[in-house]
Amino acid sequence: MNVAHFRQMIKPWMLPVAMVTGMIFHAEIESVQFLAPYLIFVMLLITFCKVNPRELKFGRMSWSLLAVQLLGGTGLYFALRPLSPVLAEGTFICVFCPTATAAPVITGMLGGSVVRVAMYSIVSNVAVALTAPALFEYMGGESLGGTVSFVEGFTTICMKVGPLIILPLLTAFSLRYAAPKVHHAIASHQSLSFYIWAVSLLIVVGKSVSFVMSEPSEAIPIMAAIAGAALAVCVCQFIVGRRIGGRFGDKVAGAQGLAQKNTVLAIWMSLNFLNPISSVGPASYILWQNTINSAQIYFKTGKETKKL
Repeated sequence: MNVAHFRQMIKPWMLPVAMVTGMIFHAEIESVQFLAPYLIFVMLLITFCKVNPRELKFGRMSWSLLAVQLLGGTGLYFALRPLSPVLAEGTFICVFCPTATAAPVITGMLGGSVVRVAMYSIVSNVAVALTAPALFEYMGGESLGGTVSFVEGFTTICMKVGPLIILPLLTAFSLRYAAPKVHHAIASHQSLSFYIWAVSLLIVVGKSVSFVMSEPSEAIPIMAAIAGAALAVCVCQFIVGRRIGGRFGDKVAGAQGLAQKNTVLAIWMSLNFLNPISSVGPASYILWQNTINSAQIYFKTGKETKKL
C-alpha cells in the first residue's frame, strides 16, 4: 500500500474522529482554543493560493444563494416566532449565518469550484455584517453594552470576520506577485488544508460541547427542539444549494456555499446578540454539516480509491 492510497483510506474518517475527540476531551481542549483562528488563517492561505484573482466574479449563482441565506433565514424567523422566539432565533441563525471560512477547502476536495465558493464566502460574510445589526436590534438582541447600534454591530462583526477571510486572501494574492516560488510551493500542498481543518474542527466541537453541558437541565426540551430544527435546515440548505448550483453547472459549489456555515461566528453572534440558548442551533449544526461533509468525502474518496 503506497502513501497516496493510505491517505485516501483515512481521509473519510478524519472529520468524524476529530468530532468525537472534541466531544470526549472538551474540557482539556479549552486550553488550546486560542489556536483556532491561526489554524483557520493558515488553512485559508493554502486554499486561496489556488485561486486566480482574475477569476473572482460575483455572478447569478451568488445572488441566488444570498437570497436564500438572507430572505430564507428572516422568513423562518417570522414563521417560527409565534411558536417560540428562542426556537425562531436558533433556526434563523443557522440559515442567516455566512458561509464557512473552510467551505473552499471542502469544495476543492469534492471537486467543486474553489473560486466560486471563495467569492461567495466573502460576499456572504459582508452581507451579514451589513444586515445583522438591524436584524438583531429588531429581534431584541442585546450586545454587552446594551441595544445593538448599526455602527457598533457592523464594526464588531467586521473585526471578528474580516481578519479570518480578508487577510489570508490578500496574503495569497500578494505572494502570487511578490514571491511566486513561495506561492507555488504553498499552492502545491493543498492536502495540508484538510488536516488543519480537522484539528480546527476538534477545537470548535470541544468548545461547543462545553457550552451545552453548562446549560441547566430545564433547558433540555427547547435545546433539543433547536437542534432538531438545525438538522432540518442543514439538510434543506444542502439540497437547495445543490439545485441552485446545478443551474450554473456546479452542484458542489452551490451546496457548500449555502450549507457549510461559519458556525464559530454564529455561536458568537447568538451569545452576544440573541438569546444565548439559541446558540445550541449553530453548535449542533457543527455536527450535522460535518456529518454530511464526511459522508460526501467518504463516497468521493471511495470512488477514487477504486481507481488507484
